Amino acid sequence: MKNMTLSNIAAACNGQLIAFDKNTNKEVSGVVIDSRLVEDNFLFIATTGERVDGHDFIESAFEKGASAVLCEKALEDPERPYILVEDSFLALRQIATWYRMQLDIKVVGITGSVGKTSTKEFVSSVISQKYKVLKTEGNFNNEIGLPLTVLRLRNEHEIAVLEMGINHFGEMHRLSEIAKPDIILITNIGDSHLEYLGSREGVLKAKTEIFDFMKDDGKVILNGNDDMLATIQEVKGQKTIFFGIPDKSSLNGSTLDIFAENINSKGLLGSTCLIKFKNQKSQAIKVNIPIPGHHMIDNALAAAGAGLALGIPSQMISKGIEEVQSLEGRNNIILLDKYTIIDDCYNANPSSMKAALDLLDMADTRKVAILGDMGELGDDQVSLHKEIGKYFTTKKIDILVAIGPLSKNIYDEALDSTGELYYYENKEEFIQSFPTILAEGDTILIKASNYMGFKEIVDIIVNS
Repeated sequence: MKNMTLSNIAAACNGQLIAFDKNTNKEVSGVVIDSRLVEDNFLFIATTGERVDGHDFIESAFEKGASAVLCEKALEDPERPYILVEDSFLALRQIATWYRMQLDIKVVGITGSVGKTSTKEFVSSVISQKYKVLKTEGNFNNEIGLPLTVLRLRNEHEIAVLEMGINHFGEMHRLSEIAKPDIILITNIGDSHLEYLGSREGVLKAKTEIFDFMKDDGKVILNGNDDMLATIQEVKGQKTIFFGIPDKSSLNGSTLDIFAENINSKGLLGSTCLIKFKNQKSQAIKVNIPIPGHHMIDNALAAAGAGLALGIPSQMISKGIEEVQSLEGRNNIILLDKYTIIDDCYNANPSSMKAALDLLDMADTRKVAILGDMGELGDDQVSLHKEIGKYFTTKKIDILVAIGPLSKNIYDEALDSTGELYYYENKEEFIQSFPTILAEGDTILIKASNYMGFKEIVDIIVNS
């Protein structure tokens, strides 16, 4: 890791290096907070969590080959050097911030209320057609995951695609300081995290903290169909690049820079469209989007914008879009002999819930929506769940299964629909009953906020 010597690491986090005359100018090979991931010459950062104290695993880390540890407690008779700090999590962020500055690499920072992860996958697939890319894995998009991702960067990487998620004011400011993005992409401003951010205006304010540490010559790519993002015409003197679908534009007379025409839905098989650019010097791109859902067109447009900003040829952009793959729990289509499952249970908010119902409505089989509670919606949580119930009644979906105390509001508002309706207080009750509800050939949407644990429902139905 470039310049990552123990001396430099200690200086970066204002730590006290206790070296015992060991070589402190040798670069470490990796940085982890999970002792199970320690390899030879790694730095192990011992953190104190709600359930596990990493300090209990320092001896194990040394046994696995760690060259040093960083910790909050003085060690008795340590085998190897250690760095003593007051706050290990703060030190992690400080080290990642310093390390980012050692690298000659471009960073694409992606945020928004809905679609961050799927957009990251589209962008990464496009950019990797030309460059060596490191992308955020899993849910490593917060103040712990982001610095760990940055610390995975190596000399061979040319572009980092970083997903950046927050739910409080100030978090994005700190993430931006670590990432120092060259290109910023915001998918939308929705109803996520209203419990902490108060309103969509609050969400906009919190998300746009990402601009705080953007490079002065950076590029900002925004969804021009979002009424709030459409008001941001420039950032740090740089004109905003807008993407979207023309008949949904919120730009008040301005035109989209990147837009889709000739959209053709193939149902659960995805869609095709023609991506065009306001700058006529850029060639239109015909693309096949393999993941279903109208919102995936926005993701493809965003990826085209990022590719264009990085000088990627149109044929590579098209190939990258066509090669993107869905992730477990995020709009993932699972084709079984008995059922087709739309596994979208990683997270949920009102916007993504409606998009998922739109997708289910495309199926040409009997359609079943298994919906659970949406979290972090603040004082409006009841009305926002009722809104989903009302929206359900506008769709031609045969069966609604609502699970969880808040989802009772979805069920109640859907009583006027023509479909079969079921309500369960918890997923365990549903799991006992599902064989009597589902029928062979059904297309089944499974969606809720992650804390509801609906992956268990997916696994049980897959294995039934």
